[in-house]
Amino acid sequence: MTALRLLGLSDLTIEDERSFRHVGLYAELASILKRSNYRFRVLPEGSNASWDRAVFLNLTFWGATAGGDVLVEPSIPADVVAHVAWHHLANQALVQTGTEPSAEALFLGESIASAFDVYLVGRLLGHAPDSTFLETQVPAMADCAEAAGVDADAFDALLTNIAANPESAFENLRKLLFDATCSLFRAESLNEAHEVLVKFDDHPLSCLLHRHELSNWVLFARAYASRTSEPDAKAVAVDRALAAADISLDWLTSHWVDSAL
Repeated sequence: MTALRLLGLSDLTIEDERSFRHVGLYAELASILKRSNYRFRVLPEGSNASWDRAVFLNLTFWGATAGGDVLVEPSIPADVVAHVAWHHLANQALVQTGTEPSAEALFLGESIASAFDVYLVGRLLGHAPDSTFLETQVPAMADCAEAAGVDADAFDALLTNIAANPESAFENLRKLLFDATCSLFRAESLNEAHEVLVKFDDHPLSCLLHRHELSNWVLFARAYASRTSEPDAKAVAVDRALAAADISLDWLTSHWVDSAL
């Protein structure tokens, strides 16, 4: 049998969930997936059910609306639960049933889901130092920052700032990712794309930009997003509302999370 298995969150083992117990928003996001009967796709048991295969499917078809994340086995890290929940909420809020999502809707959903990882890093630092999430995320962030020319002291200062205000770090990264990918999507040449990246070099979180698979975002949107001559007004309006909010996560909670609950 080669078909992917469809399993709900209650059917999965959630790894490292104890580290997230003080993050109330995590519990709400997990509850949304359970209430909506969201289904994860799990590779069939067998010798080819490998991590590499799951990564390939996730990176290539990350915009799938039904059971977006492919798992190797019935087990999922807690941070991925939150990531999937944000994608689900963005799809519910921005994409009309039966239509293809716009590039802006895809980028907004992914920027929110990806930036939430930095929020979680900020919340867990000092509260759950033994978290496996931190054990993987912080070294990966450090490697990316080092490649961007950030030394160890500057990276430590960056982590301190993220821990001091994780909500601000979330919004700063969300806005960076959304603006960068929207601009890259519109770039018509390599030189234009390079100018887009240079434009964001002075952003305080620019050293983390290539931590995210932006090429997959842009290429997926070019292949599968709905074709429109104008930017998606609904997605742009949400982006502006988040940028204008005192705390963008509070806006998302009141407009998306609470509504779903």
